[in-house]
Amino acid sequence: MSETPAAGAPTPSQPDSDQIVDLGNCDREPIHLLGRVQSYGALIAVSHDWIVQHASTNLADMLGVAEAADPIGRPLIEILPDEALRMVRQRLRALEQGTESTRIFGFGLYDRTFDVSVHQSGRHLVIEFEPAGGGADGDALAETYPLIQRVREARTVEAAAQEGARAVQALGGFDSVMVYQFARDKSGEVIAESRIGRSPSYMGLRFPASDIPAQARALYTRSLLRLIADVDDPGAAVLPARSPEGQPLDLSLAVTRAVSPIHIEYLRNMGVKASMSVSIVKDGELWGLFACHHRTPRHVPFEKRTAIELFAHLFSYELTRLQEQHRTETERRVRDLQAQLMRRLADGRDLSDSLMSVSEAIGRVIPHDGLVLMSDGEITRSGNAPTEDEMIPLARFLNTAASSRVFTTDALSREHGPAEAYEDRCSGLLAIPISRSPRDYLVLCRREQSRTVTWAGEPAKAVTPGPNGVRLTPRKSFEAWQQVVRGQSEPWTDEQVRAGEMLRGLLLEVFLRITDTAHSERKRSQERQELLIAELNHRVRNILNLMRGLISQSRREDTTLDRFASSLDARIQALARAHDQLTRRDWAPASLNELIRLEVAAYVQDVQRAKLTGADVLMVPEAYSAMALVLHEMVTNSVKYGALSVAEGRVAIQLSRDAAGAVQIDWTETGGPAVQSPKRRGFGSAIIERSIPFELNGEADVDYRVTGLTARFRVPPRYLSEPENVVHLQRVPSGADSAEPKIDGSVLVVEDAMIIAMDAADIMRDFGASDVRIAGNVREGLREVERESFDVAVLDVNLGGEQSIAVAEALAERGTPIILTTGYGEKEDLRDLYPPCLIVQKPFSNETLGRALVELGLTR
Repeated sequence: MSETPAAGAPTPSQPDSDQIVDLGNCDREPIHLLGRVQSYGALIAVSHDWIVQHASTNLADMLGVAEAADPIGRPLIEILPDEALRMVRQRLRALEQGTESTRIFGFGLYDRTFDVSVHQSGRHLVIEFEPAGGGADGDALAETYPLIQRVREARTVEAAAQEGARAVQALGGFDSVMVYQFARDKSGEVIAESRIGRSPSYMGLRFPASDIPAQARALYTRSLLRLIADVDDPGAAVLPARSPEGQPLDLSLAVTRAVSPIHIEYLRNMGVKASMSVSIVKDGELWGLFACHHRTPRHVPFEKRTAIELFAHLFSYELTRLQEQHRTETERRVRDLQAQLMRRLADGRDLSDSLMSVSEAIGRVIPHDGLVLMSDGEITRSGNAPTEDEMIPLARFLNTAASSRVFTTDALSREHGPAEAYEDRCSGLLAIPISRSPRDYLVLCRREQSRTVTWAGEPAKAVTPGPNGVRLTPRKSFEAWQQVVRGQSEPWTDEQVRAGEMLRGLLLEVFLRITDTAHSERKRSQERQELLIAELNHRVRNILNLMRGLISQSRREDTTLDRFASSLDARIQALARAHDQLTRRDWAPASLNELIRLEVAAYVQDVQRAKLTGADVLMVPEAYSAMALVLHEMVTNSVKYGALSVAEGRVAIQLSRDAAGAVQIDWTETGGPAVQSPKRRGFGSAIIERSIPFELNGEADVDYRVTGLTARFRVPPRYLSEPENVVHLQRVPSGADSAEPKIDGSVLVVEDAMIIAMDAADIMRDFGASDVRIAGNVREGLREVERESFDVAVLDVNLGGEQSIAVAEALAERGTPIILTTGYGEKEDLRDLYPPCLIVQKPFSNETLGRALVELGLTR
């Protein structure tokens, strides 16, 4: 079944001599450099200027012209007629577009007709000829469609493979066709076959990975069909064997390439006179093969082989379609599991109790024999699983795996030695990480499943001396050879691993829901870490994009450097204020109108382009947070892609109340560029479409109309408060105070970001500071305080891995006024930790630092 089935098996016997057999020898055998072609075709290789460099010795007989008898070093025009050469040149355009080879059927040459293959091999253009098989190309291709329809009707991979074997046999006429699927360890198993006559059956047999070495698998991926018409064919040599530079011709993509002697021996041992292998490539990787065998020599015309190759492409597509069907079913089951889990959590049960109550449902998605939940230092078990004492070292082992991926093994004791003590209970493991630090896991266990693997002959092959030295001999017996495997469980399928990843997403979501109601800040920071990181990355990218747009727009509209700097600084401050509102906590119900206006003002210079109508309403804090994120995404998306991205665009925002008291927000964009529905749903789309339904049990409907995006959001009345006394959101005044800031002496700036520190120092100098000292950490800051007295100090809260509290306390002892800068908001815990100081939000500006100096009494 392989190109060179001679490499070793899992435990090959040792040679009697002192020679050591390198099991990689066969993997390195140059099967693409054999220097011969099969006799059913002839080959010629030319340079870029159309001079013949190599040719097979049967070229003249194949073409039937004396001019081809001695072609080396001659122009190709002396061998091929003008019309034939012109046709070859026309087909080269396909190679220029990235196609590895091109084919010409019914190629007229002298008084004969050929099927021709053309491909690039290094610096050579290789042209192969074989007599045309006759018949219309369309007839052969038309045969594939009824056959692929039978595959399409299959509901399982095994059923599809069986129909595929029958189809390839019908197309190729071979005695036997097997579907050979590769496992993760590169071994393969025959999962379907179609036979006629007395052809031996290999159904269910497994072949070791060494039967198809690595270089043969690589060629199968590049060249999808390989015909060996007659194992006894001596072939024809390609001359010269090497170029003047000493390089042989690379025949990797040659359809007539001769066969490795070791592979010929392999086929003869199987009683096969002709074979054909057709690659099944799925998602860019070699999934398996159609392996065709015949007891007598058999040549399949090139046209027919092309039809078979087309069938293999369509078969791969059908495998992908089946996988998508299974994936859809898995997603449905995970959604059902999510609903069950949420109902139990809503009833007040904790996570471990809720998970154990739905373990049966988890088992329907991912079959298992035992379950362990490790959460916040506690271990909960059910079924066949390791004990608590056994789980502690197992958890340390799992901590060495990637924290963001599901880990699986069907032979745990091979990777984690202590697992030998409990491999009867847990030989297979699927571990789902559900936090980052400390690591928490949901672990699914499978019992040991002592099973019998049936090989096609003993996988260990004998070592014998031969003309090429000591090598591993191709198997001579293909009778079933059974091997009992212990210490392993039923393997986890790709679909089950994918279901584990989906379950991980669900559990992370559940953890985040629990976090929203938890009172422990430490637990919240641990369990929400992954989502917060994703949100931070997303928002930073948005901020960078918006900053680029702000700079570009300001540069176009402002003609002087001062006006440009002032305009840009004002917009950055508006952006900062909007983001601060998204992260504030513990405020009273707030105005929805104010929230919308604030979001629009942060990103749109002409706020009149967004028209807001309808009665105002107050939102409670938890609804306000969700709504702020949604509005932020709607506004920024409109600025980047929608109506607000062009001067003519407008947005209408209508607030209304329905009979139940819910508020409805209708968003309508007009005058913008043509709208296209996004091809992928990113994090921002998830916020818009899922936040309100998921967190508030409301509704969200987005319609990507060509004329302009429209959206409708509905928030239930339980999250609303009547706007009798509207609480306006905090805003930083835009105008300067009447007093002007003034510093006559020295200033200390403690900031670990050099650019920000330099900016603060420049601002202090603008206000008159005669000397500004910069410190990048607590140690340097304390040293500066010991050396000199300062009129005022500007301190960042976080300095790398430490806080600036010690510097603030040292300054306070000396009576130095302190301005504390932070990007975390004006929190009470900062006021509790630090001496009396003024808190200024980052990013600060001349205006905000100036007002702080005025409040400290440092004025003209």
